[in-house]
Amino acid sequence: MSKYQEKLSSHDLFLELEAFSEGRSTHAWKCFGAHPAKDESGAEGYLFRVWAPNAPKITVIGDFNNWDLEATPMAKVEGGIWEAFVPGLNRYDAYQYAIHKADGSGFVGKADPYGFHAATRPDVSSKLYDLDTGYQWGDQDWYAFRSKNPPYRRPMNIYECHLGSWRRTGEGEFLSYRDITSYLVPYVKEMGFTHVELLPVTEHPLDASWGYQCTGYFAATSRFGTPDDLKYLIDQLHQAGIGVIMDWVPAHFPRDAFGLYNFDGTPTYEYADPRKGEHKEWGTDVFDFGRPEVRSFLFSSAMFWLEEYHMDGLRVDAVSSMLYLDYNRKQGEWLPNVNGGHENLEAIKFFQDLNTAIFAAHPDVLMVAEESTAWPKVTKPVDDGGLGFNFKWNMGWMNDICHYIKLDPYFRQFNHRDITFSLMYAFSENYILPLSHDEVVHMKGSFFGKMPGDNPLKFAGVRAFYTYMMTHPGKKLTFMGAELGQWNEWHFEYSLDWHLLQYAPHRQTQDFVKAMNAFYLENSPLWEQDDSWQGFQWLCADDNNANTVSFLRWDRKGTPLIVVCNFSPEHRDGYRVGAPFAGSWAVAFNTDDPAYGGEGRGDKAPIKTEKIPCHDQQQSFTIDLPPMSAVILRCVRKNPVRKPKAEADKKSEAKAEKVPAAKKAPKAAPKAEKAPAKKAAAKAEKAPAADKPKRTRAKKTDQ
Repeated sequence: MSKYQEKLSSHDLFLELEAFSEGRSTHAWKCFGAHPAKDESGAEGYLFRVWAPNAPKITVIGDFNNWDLEATPMAKVEGGIWEAFVPGLNRYDAYQYAIHKADGSGFVGKADPYGFHAATRPDVSSKLYDLDTGYQWGDQDWYAFRSKNPPYRRPMNIYECHLGSWRRTGEGEFLSYRDITSYLVPYVKEMGFTHVELLPVTEHPLDASWGYQCTGYFAATSRFGTPDDLKYLIDQLHQAGIGVIMDWVPAHFPRDAFGLYNFDGTPTYEYADPRKGEHKEWGTDVFDFGRPEVRSFLFSSAMFWLEEYHMDGLRVDAVSSMLYLDYNRKQGEWLPNVNGGHENLEAIKFFQDLNTAIFAAHPDVLMVAEESTAWPKVTKPVDDGGLGFNFKWNMGWMNDICHYIKLDPYFRQFNHRDITFSLMYAFSENYILPLSHDEVVHMKGSFFGKMPGDNPLKFAGVRAFYTYMMTHPGKKLTFMGAELGQWNEWHFEYSLDWHLLQYAPHRQTQDFVKAMNAFYLENSPLWEQDDSWQGFQWLCADDNNANTVSFLRWDRKGTPLIVVCNFSPEHRDGYRVGAPFAGSWAVAFNTDDPAYGGEGRGDKAPIKTEKIPCHDQQQSFTIDLPPMSAVILRCVRKNPVRKPKAEADKKSEAKAEKVPAAKKAPKAAPKAEKAPAKKAAAKAEKAPAADKPKRTRAKKTDQ
């Protein structure tokens, strides 16, 4: 197609452009945008290529031609694609596409939809940037680890981070990607998180959007530096053994004139009908998920971040807004599908095809859906009718928990289902439990600020509820600042309140989070069977009068932990808890530990079980349960399982019968041994049998 010498061969270029026009391209960035190339004479420059099917005329304008509207016309080739070669250009040269109006009345300057770098706001131009800079990645060991350790049977504890407000300079200015690296990498490692999730780092014009109103789907925001600088941050996180997830936003795009909105003078990337093509609540437009070229654009954007930036996964924002045609729309403001329903069939097909393509190329990545409804089979395979994601945010759990913790303890007894209802559906999907940015903004209060009572009770509440999250089935996500016991809710314009660490309660809270994270990582019952009843068993879910829950977590070897949470300010000494087998149980973790700001109440010595039925168990024991606390117990000595006397006598008789006649009989028959029965003991240790649900991704979850 092209007469220019570029990185793609003529054959590969033809195939990629064909796939682009058919809606199945996953690497469109390799032929669209601006790339180093040569013309027929061998002159070096950049080749520009853009899709704008209805534009009457396009020119490239920039530093190199003094923004002259006529100096550099583009040629329309085929499939609505335009291209132009400009010799003698340099990296970081600014440019735009001038889309000329059909009536000759002017033009609209557009940033490159496939631009790899952008000018720093408020400038909205794209900048030339060759992705092949020779950056030397050092994360080979991380890739090897990732490929051999699928996430389903591994711990996952995510630290959600907004780079613009995690930490700033003393003057309140942004840190660069490289400066952030020097602080963030050792901090996350020390705190014991397994992954960092970055709020969108795609280019966006407005700080207040937190990155969610994206204008550059292939450009790392220039607020913090260059593309190579972002690669450095990700690389260093990987070398520290930390995965990186990025927020990716295909749900909508803003109506900024320089962006995708009416790109060629007509609805190009968006649905033409506003009843499908806009989100009034957000003031944004909706991608046309049925248009082949738009599908290719989005498929390629997702693959781009996984391949060019080594992201370990994408958290897909606002999935529900894409799935429902009537999302936040009143009667008459939306169009039913061909079947008369409210499902966006094109969006469903888009997700299924997206996840199929992603996992075919990279089976070990994370595709996480922020889906806020009860849409079925979000994390089930496409061939089973699912959307094909491998994880989903549990928004119901987050909303219920945030409602519960704000209540005065007296009223919690009447809202007990808030903390137990999640187990009604906990294994219907592969869930991540989030305490996210959305719950600590817009006057909702910080995690600490939601807690009732005086300061000691608030800090105790943070510890108790964080422990409940870390022991509840599902992977974990915590938004930055919660680990500090931050008073103020999050604000994107300011750094976290790091100064609070000069005060003991906040240092102790940080120490608690670090210790709890370490305990989570070290104890396989808390993560090895997150997706099955085999990994969880209620002891008592309905002690609402005491604001208390207790349960078992099991690993695949049948090793249990007992978790007891007291969400009341009442000290409950002598609280009886069922045990799955007889033995001695010791407190392995106590949120009331003085090291974390507690008062040191609770059991210090191991506790022996008694043959007193409780919580559907034959054995039980009593514990000292501090107020507003959570305790975790493990078995330190398991009593042998004794055989019934009648059975033991039969075995002795059988043994006596086998004595050879030639041998002298013993003076007296020996007593029947009451040695531990190993098989019985092992059986007793195992979690209660339960039918295991079908794996979300059958090829991967059993590893």
